[in-house]
Amino acid sequence: MRDDTLHEDDDVKEALKRLPEHLYNQRVFRIKRALDLSLKHQILPKDQWVKYEEDHHYLEPYLKEVIRERQEREAWNKK
Repeated sequence: MRDDTLHEDDDVKEALKRLPEHLYNQRVFRIKRALDLSLKHQILPKDQWVKYEEDHHYLEPYLKEVIRERQEREAWNKK
């Protein structure tokens, strides 16, 4: 999943806090599984790969909201 590899800046960290628990737990599982496979010098079995068509950007709506709020706050503070 593309959203699992985003650099965790302040906006991404805030978006992660807003994720529903089940999405956050799924993300943590995927990252732990990736780290485990990396340490073992193994690759994920091909039958478990996410197909491009099935990859959804679960973090994007939360991230857009956080960025919009930050930009609104910055514009308000300029006044």
